[in-house]
Amino acid sequence: MTRTTDVSRFPPCRAEATPPPTLHAEAIQLFCLPHAGAGASAYRDWPVMLAPGIEAIPVQLPGRENRHREPALHSASELVAELRGPLASRAGRDFALFGHSMGALLCYELAHVLSALGKPPRHLFVSGLGAPHLPPAGPRLHDLPDDELLAVIAELEGTSPEVLAQPELVQLLLPLFRADLEVWETYVAHRGSLQVPITAMGGRHDPGVSLDMLSAWGSLTSADFHLAVFDGGHFYHHAAPDDVAAVLKERLRESGPVPAVAEKYGHGTRA
Repeated sequence: MTRTTDVSRFPPCRAEATPPPTLHAEAIQLFCLPHAGAGASAYRDWPVMLAPGIEAIPVQLPGRENRHREPALHSASELVAELRGPLASRAGRDFALFGHSMGALLCYELAHVLSALGKPPRHLFVSGLGAPHLPPAGPRLHDLPDDELLAVIAELEGTSPEVLAQPELVQLLLPLFRADLEVWETYVAHRGSLQVPITAMGGRHDPGVSLDMLSAWGSLTSADFHLAVFDGGHFYHHAAPDDVAAVLKERLRESGPVPAVAEKYGHGTRA
């Protein structure tokens, strides 16, 4: 079956002269959503890293890289509404979701929406983010003054010092960071339990996400739950890509397709 390709939302993240990696015929699709301020290129090495058994598909959000002319969206509901149709069309019968930080929140929402459409993911990987029903763990960041927000961004070590040292780039990046942080900081959890296996992943030394916060994801699924902890901070996956790949491959081998049934939603709040 031919799958719909949307280059704006699912860019190849490789040079045109570089051939795509060889995949098994039964390769599992893994849609990868980026952290705040980042684009699909955050996963530029993953297609080769995870082939041939996993087809890594980076997801591009509005306002960045090849979609830089589009306005950034400021709420999870807007982003999920924008992505659900293309994702449902692009996804085959066997797919999973991976998101880091803000991307984990979007993956959680998309897992609910796609499950309700009768197309649940095989597995949900949430990385670098505490469970969304927990109370906020720190102060609001998206409306900080520029210099204070830049200090927070630098401390997380997800943006190179060379980029942060260029005022022109900073002025382009700050509105995007603010929009993405607002997505998380204004989010209100109102979903019930998923019927999808969840693996929560994080760095042992992440200053903003404790192991207890990661473990709390286990209460959001009626299926299997795993916690994978790595050496490193918030961007542990940049430092240990082989270890991350091993966990992804192992969990996807262990988890089978989940029943394609619409779930029942409960109610609750983040606060």
